[in-house]
Amino acid sequence: MKEIEAMHPILQALLATGFTWSVTALGAASVFLTRSVGRRLLDTMLGFAAGVMIAASFWSLLAPSIALAEEFDGVPAWFPAAIGFLVGGLFLRGIDLVLPHLHLNLPREQAEGLPTTWHRSILLVLAITLHNIPEGLAIGVAFGAAAADLPSSQVSAAVALTIGVGLQNFPEGIAVAMPLRGEGMSRLRSFWYGQLSAIVEPIAGVLGAASVLIVRPLLPYALAFAAGAMIFVVVEEVVPESQCNGNADLATMGAMLGFVVMMILDVALG
Repeated sequence: MKEIEAMHPILQALLATGFTWSVTALGAASVFLTRSVGRRLLDTMLGFAAGVMIAASFWSLLAPSIALAEEFDGVPAWFPAAIGFLVGGLFLRGIDLVLPHLHLNLPREQAEGLPTTWHRSILLVLAITLHNIPEGLAIGVAFGAAAADLPSSQVSAAVALTIGVGLQNFPEGIAVAMPLRGEGMSRLRSFWYGQLSAIVEPIAGVLGAASVLIVRPLLPYALAFAAGAMIFVVVEEVVPESQCNGNADLATMGAMLGFVVMMILDVALG
């Protein structure tokens, strides 16, 4: 941990999001072993991912946002968290309206975003890419907050968030690569597009860390912004996808397990 703490926060964010990208790639690599994954297992894993993201939004982002706001004068402690959270959701909604993408299990005709003639496979990849923007941003902001040397933000907490995001990235890699393989795409191309969906995480992570280092008063807003963006993705996409195939109970138990795992990670390491 001391070696990590000695690094520049932008490098910390880059390495952390590089790790989460690699876990996505590991999930996508499952196409080299099998052509499909059971729907029950995938829904349970998606539920787990939702639970991790919900827990991370509070334990790693919103709670530190409120704690940081208490250390600044001039505004109520709840104000940055409330504003940042809502703006984060609105930001993802804006991207959702513009970026062409297709949720899992839906026909090509129900693609969202601006009209396009792009192939179904590209739209599936873009849907998961949308997930990864707030995840990378959250990690970057967490390391940037730790670098500000405030008591309520620590590198260990950012590491816990990184591990949690990495855990839930594994099923996301599967969720992209397996449908592509099922539609007849080669194993190599399915893997390529699966890992490519997470390439935005290092970009968002570096931008998140850099932004809060430049403007320290933005820290509580930035943490809440990342939380709002993550919750938007969970409610708008991850939970519905895990619940629409007749495996609602398994997906719900997966979500509860994911929440507990992320909570333990944050409390134990943070």
